[in-house]
Amino acid sequence: MQDLIKRPCVQSHGRSPDTCVLRAKRHSAEVEMPPLLRRVLLAAVVVTALAVTQPVLAIDSPSFPVLLQQAQVDAPRLLEQAANVRATDADLRQSRAWLNPTLSASAENLGVAQAGVSQRENTFSIAQVFEIGGKRAARIEAGRQLVLSAAARAHHARITYASELAVAYASAEAMQQRHEVAKQELERSRDDQRAAEALVKAGREADLRLAQARAALAAAEAALQSAIADETGALARLSALAGAAEPFTRVIHPFPIDDPRPAAAAWTPADTPALASASAERNALAAQVRIEERRWVPDIGVSVGMRKFGWTDERAATVSISASIPLFDRNKAGIDAARERANGATLRVEGARLDAIATHRSALAQVEASARRVQAAEQGETAASDAYRLGRIGYESGKTSLLELLSIRRLLAEATERTIEARLDRVRALATLSLAEGRIAYGEKQ
Repeated sequence: MQDLIKRPCVQSHGRSPDTCVLRAKRHSAEVEMPPLLRRVLLAAVVVTALAVTQPVLAIDSPSFPVLLQQAQVDAPRLLEQAANVRATDADLRQSRAWLNPTLSASAENLGVAQAGVSQRENTFSIAQVFEIGGKRAARIEAGRQLVLSAAARAHHARITYASELAVAYASAEAMQQRHEVAKQELERSRDDQRAAEALVKAGREADLRLAQARAALAAAEAALQSAIADETGALARLSALAGAAEPFTRVIHPFPIDDPRPAAAAWTPADTPALASASAERNALAAQVRIEERRWVPDIGVSVGMRKFGWTDERAATVSISASIPLFDRNKAGIDAARERANGATLRVEGARLDAIATHRSALAQVEASARRVQAAEQGETAASDAYRLGRIGYESGKTSLLELLSIRRLLAEATERTIEARLDRVRALATLSLAEGRIAYGEKQ
């Protein structure tokens, strides 16, 4: 627009320059956008620029004790178990309720003549059924055992969840460390390629060495992408397990590979949450057997009322008693089914006891072996790092071949991976031992 105003009016055909400039100014006023539209477009440009330039905020995972404490409130799995406990507690309260009474009204001899022999009769009565034979007590006891069973399952779920969360946290940290190792491996591959290029240009190495260095660099780049994907997946699993609203992007608090709480000195199989849960389920099913054994006992119904005779003011009280007769159904099949369920639960308890003993024995062996494995892996990583440092010096001085250097670097990467895996296995073994002993994995010292 400014060019149009300043440009000479070459096609004015005799018009003065002032006339041409005035016409240009009128044209500029005609095409100028409205102020409101200009402000809206300016605001849109500013918002877009801020959205593009604003960095993605990193969501750091809290330390494991803090995360475990938060998960007690946010984790869907634990919330589900808490809801189950509240439901069984409500069932227990409901089991204490008495049966409701029945109110009835009846009219007889409708439409008879007033002077007839039969009279119209209106009867109002209320009936109450009473459970006898210990039915109500058995029902209440069964409800109490269901509450205990739900509480045992909730405790088992809480211990299991803590162990799984510990392994997930350690896995996320391990995948993050593997990501760093892959980045370092990529940098080493680039250094090796640059060294190979220099040696090839100097005539001290053949072109084949440079091709081998480039192949190693491509493999390192692929390993880095795989490590990034594994890290993202591990952080996503940790976030989902913890019930986090937003997925974590990194772990900044180191996870200890040793449980601060020592193993139980006097352990018994009854300490295992799985065995306690199976025992509580057996007791609940045994209580159901007592309910089925009393189900056939007749209920006694008592009814009292008042009868009013038609056409007079005379009244009479009524009383009745009723009871079912267990002639055809004595619930024998129901009792047998309940007893078989209880027998199955008893066998599950025995199986859980044997599994608890085997798991505890295996977990103790794994804990001891993992400690030695971590120590050996760390020593191997230190030796491999020194070997690679010496290999680099020899390669740059021409005393070590590229193939030998690549082999040493591969051994260093493998040694670092073994150290990371050994530490993760250590966490898994300690989490399994905590689960077998009924302790919160990596909880605070008591």
